[in-house]
Amino acid sequence: MNTMIKKLLVLATISLPLMPAQQAIQAQCGCQTDNALYANLPFDMPRVERPSFPDYAVSILQYGAKGDGITLNTKAINEAIQAVHTHGGGKVIIPEGLWLTGPIELLSNVNLYTEKNALVIFTNDFSAYPIIKTSFEGLETRRCQSPISARNAENVAITGHGVFDGAGDSWRPVKKGKLTSAQWSALVKSGGVVDKDIWYPTAGSLKGALACKDFNVPEGIDTEEEWNEIRPWLRPVLLSIVKSKHVLLEGVTFKNSPSWCLHPLSCEHITINNVKVYNPWYSQNGDALDLESCTNALITNSVFDAGDDAICIKSGKDADGRRRGEPCQNVVVKNNTVLHGHGGFVVGSEMSGGVKNIYVSNCTFLGTDVGLRFKSTRGRGGVVEGIYIDQIQMIDIPHEPLLFDLFYGGKAAGEETEDEIAGRMNAKIPPVTEETPAFRNIHISNIFCKGSGRAMFFNGLPEMPIENVSVKNVVISEAKSGIVISQAKQVKLDNIDIRTKGDVLQIKNVSDLKVNGKKYENNSSKAKSIGL
Repeated sequence: MNTMIKKLLVLATISLPLMPAQQAIQAQCGCQTDNALYANLPFDMPRVERPSFPDYAVSILQYGAKGDGITLNTKAINEAIQAVHTHGGGKVIIPEGLWLTGPIELLSNVNLYTEKNALVIFTNDFSAYPIIKTSFEGLETRRCQSPISARNAENVAITGHGVFDGAGDSWRPVKKGKLTSAQWSALVKSGGVVDKDIWYPTAGSLKGALACKDFNVPEGIDTEEEWNEIRPWLRPVLLSIVKSKHVLLEGVTFKNSPSWCLHPLSCEHITINNVKVYNPWYSQNGDALDLESCTNALITNSVFDAGDDAICIKSGKDADGRRRGEPCQNVVVKNNTVLHGHGGFVVGSEMSGGVKNIYVSNCTFLGTDVGLRFKSTRGRGGVVEGIYIDQIQMIDIPHEPLLFDLFYGGKAAGEETEDEIAGRMNAKIPPVTEETPAFRNIHISNIFCKGSGRAMFFNGLPEMPIENVSVKNVVISEAKSGIVISQAKQVKLDNIDIRTKGDVLQIKNVSDLKVNGKKYENNSSKAKSIGL
């Protein structure tokens, strides 16, 4: 055998056993992940910086915590966090056990680490959650303190293998139509009050609901006594991290939130990797993740199962959002699975501060009401642009795999009547102002869906059409109906395969539409059919 060949074989034999170890080191430091995540990004963004922590650790057991499911460990857990923070940082360990607690407050330089079989359950005693000033659904308001929170912190993390349960069933109203008759009967017998086929856990919760005219922000509640009375209505998000830098959520499971589950707000350099988020499918306002007004974020390798939208990009609502003026930007969403939700990946409807530089790729949606969902309405303002979506797989989408709805009315797809939708769309056309939302420069490719309602729906505003949207390499089979494009301009469709009965494409109030390079126009409100 040639001497050179012998040397190469020896080197290969020596190198092979080292490869798994080398790969492990790369995976631990994030080298492989980073290279893959940032390769060929269609916009410039800095690499997201993960937090780092000193090599120091304490267990909550050292502060008197008991994992019996009976002892309230609020004081012990927060004292452990305070101690590590004061020491200069490190790890707070929650070991295996059933840990009952009230609100947990994260502090700078603390990694809250959960060992395997660590189950943290939050108390259903409403009085344990102080009413605080905060932002919810994009508006400044008052809500109960979140079970897990951090504000103005730097280098914070929740990692490990454990589960955080937000006791959401104690807080949430439930619609009768979302339960079987047996489930509804059992729920009503458990206590609470019923109003118009909605169950509320307490009379105070119902009073809070009746005080809300604009989403979930109560009006006419003035005294502290009144606020305390409606406390059960002031459902907190499970995890609220506000104005913080270098945030990491990794490995853990978050479930059963009172309202939204994960809500990073005005944060920088946030990594959400390999987490699981589960809210019951019937959970009111049960979003899985709402990334709001954040800059430089990674959402990767995670599983979401939501009672509302799953992976949501937001930036505040109406005047409050415009006043804050913080866009959500530089976000990579990759290798995620959504099991249920009103939308798989969603932008809006609270996007008044703007959204830009978002890259979504290699995600799977299984039975979400809508797949890719863009929504807003008059009054929001804000600009959504620079959105890039590639390689999405979907099955069993009852409504649209791709939806742009600029007449969003606050309900899930399919929950509104045709008269309600028509009423908004037939309203007087207002002038373009700072309250006019704009969606433009959006690029979508390699979308595959088996089983859907309408294949696509573009529904822009007459005064501000959806603009410069490209959709290419799409296969949607077993669709109940085709594509409708309304109030849009500079839309490009290339290599689109829609398998449905009837018209594949209808357009109205559309200018500069290109289908496989051929240009079409229809400035009439009467739909025009086009064959693909």
